[in-house]
Amino acid sequence: MARIAVLGLGEAGGRIAVDLVACGVDVRGYDPAVSSVGGIECAADPASAVTEASVVLSLTTAAAARDVAAAALPGLRPDALYADLNAAGPELKRELAMLVPSFVDVALLGAVTMRGLRTPALASGPGAERFAELFEPLGMPVEVVSDRPGDASALKLLRSVFMKGIAAAALESLAAAEAAGRREWLEAQLAEVLTPVLLRRLVEGSRRHAARRVDELDAACELLASLGVEPRIATASRAILAELGE
Repeated sequence: MARIAVLGLGEAGGRIAVDLVACGVDVRGYDPAVSSVGGIECAADPASAVTEASVVLSLTTAAAARDVAAAALPGLRPDALYADLNAAGPELKRELAMLVPSFVDVALLGAVTMRGLRTPALASGPGAERFAELFEPLGMPVEVVSDRPGDASALKLLRSVFMKGIAAAALESLAAAEAAGRREWLEAQLAEVLTPVLLRRLVEGSRRHAARRVDELDAACELLASLGVEPRIATASRAILAELGE
């Protein structure tokens, strides 16, 4: 890989970009909110960032994914692999696959801020096999799901209903325990079941990324409804995260 472009240098994108540099990869970044991350050169716009890149990783937000892909298209090499790693719904991933060539839908499973490039991933779409061949040697465990864009994202959303449901339950029970003056006791109880690291990730991660996780659960609710499953847990979890975001 001569160069990898990373579009979106927030917590997840920034960590992965820095890890790629540590692996000896030439990385070019783009993020309208930051000028540089870990010494990585940042371009003025998406099209400039992807110029000469053999692989493009989009780690913006689901809301911005379509606009960023469209903005990158003029500078994209015909043979470049375009991987969207955002927690978006299957329909958006399929739209992106129609927009950019050699597309791969990548779903990251776990805390990217903790694992970085070693975060397990699901991949689907026409570029899935190639993505696995390129990134597994760099330390990323990649499971190729299918050659259909959206399949990896759908599996992640099904998992998110469970993971965000646990987080919402923890947040609600801890709020009640704090009102009762017994938060420390309940934290100790939950830590025995979830482990202290997972409990901290669920609680602190939900507060830090509430807005993004609301978007993720919106996509999850839409997916469940399309499958004929009433999204009761996902809807309740979304409401709790929406309150945190406010």
